[in-house]
Amino acid sequence: MKITRRNLLAASAAFAVTPALAQPAKNMTLVVPFPPGGSTDALARLLQTHLQTKLGRTVLVENKSGAAGSLGAIQVAKSAPDGATFLVTFDSHAVIPSILEKPGLDVEKDLMPVLLVGTAPYVVAANAERPYKTFADVVAACKEKPGAVKYASVGIGTLGHLAMTVLGKKAGVEITHVPYRGGGPAMNDVLGGHVDMIVGSAALITAQLGTNMLRPILQMGRERMPALKDTQTAIEAGFPDFETLAWWGIFAPKDTPADVIAGMAKSAKEILSEQSVAAQLQETQQMTLLLADGQEFSTFFLKQVGIWGRVVRENNIKA
Repeated sequence: MKITRRNLLAASAAFAVTPALAQPAKNMTLVVPFPPGGSTDALARLLQTHLQTKLGRTVLVENKSGAAGSLGAIQVAKSAPDGATFLVTFDSHAVIPSILEKPGLDVEKDLMPVLLVGTAPYVVAANAERPYKTFADVVAACKEKPGAVKYASVGIGTLGHLAMTVLGKKAGVEITHVPYRGGGPAMNDVLGGHVDMIVGSAALITAQLGTNMLRPILQMGRERMPALKDTQTAIEAGFPDFETLAWWGIFAPKDTPADVIAGMAKSAKEILSEQSVAAQLQETQQMTLLLADGQEFSTFFLKQVGIWGRVVRENNIKA
């Protein structure tokens, strides 16, 4: 058989690989829209290690923090939809359109849900030297001296802040908000006695329980966590149907091919389902793994956008 340029082109076409499958030759970047050291960063680096082995390609983690997490989200939204860039983010992602005057992206249209990794309840805890043993004690103190009780959060417009705003309103009291740039600084000031209480993810609170310097007084899941079996839920404390969950998820740029999204979701599911990895997330983040993709994640996310967007608007909260 005579080898011609036409023969070679035909042979190449016969063995052509789809763009989705050709991607292993290109680095993958997991963008985290927060500083290093937080729970989202920890999740991304856990995925990074295992994805490199599973996919046989270099996987990088890039921390792009700022503007309530929108800077990193914008970077991913503007990236090529070729399976090389993904956003690994936290629950505050759902608040971006309502908390920022000019968010720079449409979180519902510019990014595509890949995988809802899991959830964990928010928790309120007090400095152990404060007299508050239940949330009812906090409400009583606020009624006695309005504005005197202060709580720390990881920032304006975060779900912890919004949840406490709703609880205060339902209880008819004012609890003074002291926002911080991250869980570390907030926790340090509560442990140091500069602020009375803190609201944060279960992981942030339970990590300090062994110090005997912090007392959990309320958890916001529907059921009590094993790690906080003696702490009331908000529902038990008299706030019917009240729930606030931290959540972690993966998104891709819009127009990313369905097979690429499905491939990433499948790889991440397999990694996070491994017993040792799942146990690590459950222990360090108090996370309930959901590993929900497709329509299930989309429905969950849009519900979060609606719930917390309404809280922001009704209380005129600005970042």
